[in-house]
Amino acid sequence: MSLTDEYQALRHAAGVVDRSDRGAVLVTGPDAASFLQSLVSQDLDALADGGGGHSLLLTPQGKLDVDFRLLHVGDEWWCDCEAGFGAQLAASLNRFKIRVEVDVIDRSDDWGQLVVRGPETRARIEAATGVAPPPGAHDHVAWGASRRLVRTDWPGVEGIDVVGSRGAIADARRVLVEAGVAECGVDAYEIVRVEAGVTRQGLDTDEKTIPQEAFLELDAVSFTKGCFLGQELVCRIDTRGHVNRFLRGVRVDAGDPFSVGAEVLAEGKVIGALTSVAASPELGPIALAMVRRQVEPPAEVVVRGPDGERLARIEALPLVT
Repeated sequence: MSLTDEYQALRHAAGVVDRSDRGAVLVTGPDAASFLQSLVSQDLDALADGGGGHSLLLTPQGKLDVDFRLLHVGDEWWCDCEAGFGAQLAASLNRFKIRVEVDVIDRSDDWGQLVVRGPETRARIEAATGVAPPPGAHDHVAWGASRRLVRTDWPGVEGIDVVGSRGAIADARRVLVEAGVAECGVDAYEIVRVEAGVTRQGLDTDEKTIPQEAFLELDAVSFTKGCFLGQELVCRIDTRGHVNRFLRGVRVDAGDPFSVGAEVLAEGKVIGALTSVAASPELGPIALAMVRRQVEPPAEVVVRGPDGERLARIEALPLVT
């Protein structure tokens, strides 16, 4: 299929993308739950077996270490994160293993993930697997012995992720494609992701990011759970402070997309830079950008790159609902 056809499947039907490049970490042992609860930003006490959540591991200074998802599977905690960050998550957690019975294992090399997106996702998944998709955000159910179906809706986009061993994921991909789910590539996935305003660590966020800058606190931080690593800064900002920049959407006037790193200017002053870029068949050139808080959407700006300048608009996320 063409890139446009793949995009149409992900946006208007159902498409599957292999994201087995993502990092994966397994946390087990008698003290696994209490160990994680003392460190991560999500409240694990609220997550029963079959539940899951978006969470952050922060530095003691409240900056982002690893942005990840965790799933409560029996006595285990399955964690997955952006490509290249599995080893970092495992190493960071292992640094805090002091007098606890916990095993933290980086299993990125033998773990896989499929991402299914589109308004027909849940119906196609149930028809293909015979398993009813889970009801709530990050909830998950078994599909066979070594993989899970995880509810992963994006703003304006219905979704299910399939996580499990590489062999089980390869088989799942075959089953879904044979059931009529379109096989799509990462380029089409990126367009839909940028439209939905979903961040990727290493692109839109980094080690300097404070959670509130990318609105990560909305579903990844519990302000009632008690102590966690980096809590002081995050809670201080929530109660009586503010951050100096925010992640925003950008729509550029017609033409080719700018490159990541292109500057965003308002009234002749640089206010930020593009972090993710895409060419949407429906919206044209779009991007995510981290920009100064003083420029609130909607706002007319200029994007400047090596090939020149074009008018653009700062918009609130998501760009598509």
